[in-house]
Amino acid sequence: MTEARPITVLAISTYVKGHEFLRECKRQGCRVLLLTAEKHRDADWPRESIDELFCLPNELPLADIVNAVSYVARSQKIDRIVALDEYDMETAATLREHMRLPGMGLTTMRYFRDKLAMRVQALDYGIRVPDFIPVINHADIAYYMTHVPGPWVLKPRQEAAAIGIKKIHAPEELWPVLEQLGDRQSTYLLEKFLPGEVYHVDSVVSERDVVFCSVSRYGQPPMVVAQGGGVFTSFVLPEGEEAASLREINREILRALKLMRGVAHAEFIRAEADGELYFLECAARVGGAYIHEMVEAATGLSLWREWARIEIAGGRLPYQLPPLRHDSAGLILSLARQEEPDTSGYNDPEIVYRIKKHHHAGFVLRAPDPARIQALLQDYTPRFIKDFLAVEPPLLKPVD
Repeated sequence: MTEARPITVLAISTYVKGHEFLRECKRQGCRVLLLTAEKHRDADWPRESIDELFCLPNELPLADIVNAVSYVARSQKIDRIVALDEYDMETAATLREHMRLPGMGLTTMRYFRDKLAMRVQALDYGIRVPDFIPVINHADIAYYMTHVPGPWVLKPRQEAAAIGIKKIHAPEELWPVLEQLGDRQSTYLLEKFLPGEVYHVDSVVSERDVVFCSVSRYGQPPMVVAQGGGVFTSFVLPEGEEAASLREINREILRALKLMRGVAHAEFIRAEADGELYFLECAARVGGAYIHEMVEAATGLSLWREWARIEIAGGRLPYQLPPLRHDSAGLILSLARQEEPDTSGYNDPEIVYRIKKHHHAGFVLRAPDPARIQALLQDYTPRFIKDFLAVEPPLLKPVD
């Protein structure tokens, strides 16, 4: 009878993130391997929780990554492969299918990476989405713009957040942009722009069951902040009819997109025109921009830790939520003119986390009363504009 060996988890991240995921894997007794880009070899990884670090050249072809990981697997058995960042999901899914390991395959991965695939899937399940058209057939696009009033947004199908999105006000604006895109046109979609309040729901999923979700509302839609600059804010919604509606549509979309286990960050909009909720997009990852710190402040639950626990269990054991807190929380963040902005003038006791990042200013707030959080965000926003705010051109591609 052989002694049981620890589970080996290969985490893939071409960005420096997921530290708590790696720590939790090690706490759970796993052997932890990290695959990252060569430029991050000396980054501030939690090295005490990593058994082996593998660094690959930037922009290495996927086939070469498969060969490299398969070579590592000759001498050590890999049990789980997890992409810590959205841009590594295709790599992880390809490796799982190549090595026949449990987890999300390529078809399901595309529901969370391809904005066209996720919209078509949502429609098939009767979930509202803004009117859209793939940028493929020009006659279809012309017909669409004739029958769906503008403005519209031209979106890359496989970028994250608001990267690369362009607002189009008239048909004559679109055609030169498509001409410039050339053969990359089909990697975009055109969608009706819907003004309204934008929400995000951050979930933990175990065996297709949404076992936890936190419902929040952005102060301004992320696209507005990304395109025009400004202060980014979000706050956790109190329990009530609005939060309940978002929980329900979130369950519907995660069922439609077939997420078996892990975490999800989904965004929805309540359109000004008709008051209805529309699905915008969903990623099978922890939300960025310090959203996970805000969720943890409100509930005590770390999305990174719970994701690690669920991946390790692999559906073999029932998942149990940790004890939860029921506070309210908020987040404020902006680019700063100063390299190391001085935030000492903000000293309210509700500040539980000060964001430490070059040329950024921000806090996570916690309080029992949701009204107190919203009042602080309303007070801080004009002060941030005066004290810190810097504006950069919209991102055309992700930066590290």
